[in-house]
Amino acid sequence: MSELAPPPEDGVLPVDLRSALEERYLAYALSTITQRALPDVRDGLKPVHRRVLWAMRELRLDPGAAFKKCARVVGDVIGKYHPHGDQSVYDALVRLAQNFAQRWPLVEGQGNFGNVDGDNAAAMRYTEARLTEVARLLLDGLDEDAVDFRPTYDGSEQEPIVLPGAFPNLLANGSQGIAVGMATSIPPHNVAELVRAARVLLENPKAETEELLTHVLGPDFPTGGVIVDSASVIAESYRTGRGSFRTRARWSVEDLGRGTWVAVVTEIPYGIPKSRLVERIAELINDRKLPLVVDVRDESTEDIRLVLEPRARQVDPIVMMESVFKLTELETRIPINMNVLVRGQTPMVLGLKDALRHWLDHRREVIQRRARHRLDAIVRRLEILDGLLIAFLNVDEVIRIVRQADDPKADLMAAFALTELQADAILNMRLRSLAKLEEIEIRREHEKLTKEGEELRALLGSEARQWTRVKKELDGLEKTFGPDTPLGKRRTTFEAPPSAAAGDVADAFVEREPITVVISEKGWIRALKGHVADVSGLAFKTDDKLKFAFPSETTAKLLIVASNGKVFTLDASKLPGGRGTGEPIRLMVDFDEGAGIVAAFAHKAGRKRLVVTSEARGFLVGEDQLLSSTRKGRQVVNMDAKASVLLFAEAEGDTVAIVGQNRKLLLFPIAQVAEMARGAGVRLQRYKEGGVSDAKVFAVADGLTFTTNGGVARRVSGEELRDWLGNRAEAGRLPPHGFPKSNRFGG
Repeated sequence: MSELAPPPEDGVLPVDLRSALEERYLAYALSTITQRALPDVRDGLKPVHRRVLWAMRELRLDPGAAFKKCARVVGDVIGKYHPHGDQSVYDALVRLAQNFAQRWPLVEGQGNFGNVDGDNAAAMRYTEARLTEVARLLLDGLDEDAVDFRPTYDGSEQEPIVLPGAFPNLLANGSQGIAVGMATSIPPHNVAELVRAARVLLENPKAETEELLTHVLGPDFPTGGVIVDSASVIAESYRTGRGSFRTRARWSVEDLGRGTWVAVVTEIPYGIPKSRLVERIAELINDRKLPLVVDVRDESTEDIRLVLEPRARQVDPIVMMESVFKLTELETRIPINMNVLVRGQTPMVLGLKDALRHWLDHRREVIQRRARHRLDAIVRRLEILDGLLIAFLNVDEVIRIVRQADDPKADLMAAFALTELQADAILNMRLRSLAKLEEIEIRREHEKLTKEGEELRALLGSEARQWTRVKKELDGLEKTFGPDTPLGKRRTTFEAPPSAAAGDVADAFVEREPITVVISEKGWIRALKGHVADVSGLAFKTDDKLKFAFPSETTAKLLIVASNGKVFTLDASKLPGGRGTGEPIRLMVDFDEGAGIVAAFAHKAGRKRLVVTSEARGFLVGEDQLLSSTRKGRQVVNMDAKASVLLFAEAEGDTVAIVGQNRKLLLFPIAQVAEMARGAGVRLQRYKEGGVSDAKVFAVADGLTFTTNGGVARRVSGEELRDWLGNRAEAGRLPPHGFPKSNRFGG
């Protein structure tokens, strides 16, 4: 064995910086993922929450027991199990007790635990807590070897790796967390619906997600609200484990008499502080961005009551509320990203079916372990009872041996073939136990335990019996949390998505007028009044010139396409006027450094565009899928760092014409191009060298048009096109006579 090299004389040990950073960052990332941010699929808890519940159980803070200070709980958690900041642990405890954050709270709090306005809880020295019945279900079985334990961080204590989890906590209460390179966001659900779906899986393990969704309708938020997504969108989210739920506040019209009315909001979206909502609505009213609303009042007590007063009694309530939904968090998207730890180690994104399957498998394993633990205890007790019965049958001899023998234990074992356990039980037996009634009681206990042991052996030997036991547990959960009980009644309901007319309600605030949108080479944008045919006389800043000019209307949405594949949405009504040189688009949206503008056009509902990149890849995308509501825009095209978007051509026709820098022209059916909302696309044309020059979509019956070098429009149609018609990804042929040297179709 080689000896270790002596340390350097200067005490500095050279280390490769890159490998050291990679190793240490990976260790940090894995620690964050497995020990902090992601919940376990079996009990739905992160380590800090699991340790809080375990510490409270050790403090005997069971349901119905006396409350204890939260400071005591936090002290035990950070001192024994979780060596992190006390405030972070207390925040975790508080969240478990908030009935507006947890659909089924695991902690019952006494004192100020915060509110839906977003106010913080009181300090831990003032608040008290104990476990709820739901938490008891999660912990039930810890004394019966239901799960494995591990040493705590300092080796002085033991803690459970996972809880037995007789409650579907992962989906019932949900979870949120941000790790390194990944995150999780699971909304709460209704327990009765989860139980029914789990029962379907027990009866048919091959059942698909669609069958489960006949029972699991969607999230059930503690703050209620209304989900307005279509059934297909909800189904896709549960099938893949990724998506979002479009959630709105619940509201109604309250008649004040004499034709006057107000809109009253009684439930708000999950996770949105009420005070922030009121402030935002008030700001919009002051800024005159909600012209149909004149006032907002918070009249909440224990129940939420936000009153929105219309500007006039003639205002349509639906139109007014649609405008509020559009501009405030009274409508929000609540994400679902079911990224969880499988077997406590591997992060995976699971769908609804897999999440329920893992929970059911865990419950079966817990039943097996508890049965084995109970069986071992029965075997041990029966061994003791057998020894005691021998003592009763030979009581005089046992007494003689105990009184006269130097080593009663050894003599008893030899005389009656007893085990050491049986001999110890006999020697520890009280004299009163020699009564006749005690013998009868022992025989009765022996018979009872023998029967229970046979049942446990039958349970452990039959997978069907184990699943039957799981099913009985599910029946008990559904009885406790059924839809007819106050605890289990669904709070979140579903409505059809709003109509297009209601969704476009903001357009009613803008007077529709014709404009001409002008964009310069350097990305300055402005809107000229009217449809200006000749823009050649427009003035621009020094070293700048015209790039795009197209007619539109003030109610239109403008789509700006960047060379890095992002598409940004601008409201035409908010563009600067045409008297000056406009404003930079970069001030309106978050353009990436180095990205240029490759296309700009007014959105038209239902229209499609052909996307073409410099790598000669492309796909079809609907303009409706390009719209975004944020400055960051929407990433539509996935590309390598060296590639860029060249074209966003209108896709009106049945044939794609593409010409390469090698001056080869190819025509192929547009049906061969995939349609998608985002992606890298498919190969459109094959080249040995160079890339794409231009592409367009046309109707083959109308012929292919292009502008010659002399500026004359030429049309090639009918049989003349036969030589260039082919299939996607072919090389093509030299274009027809007169095709411009610029390699662009023009026109």
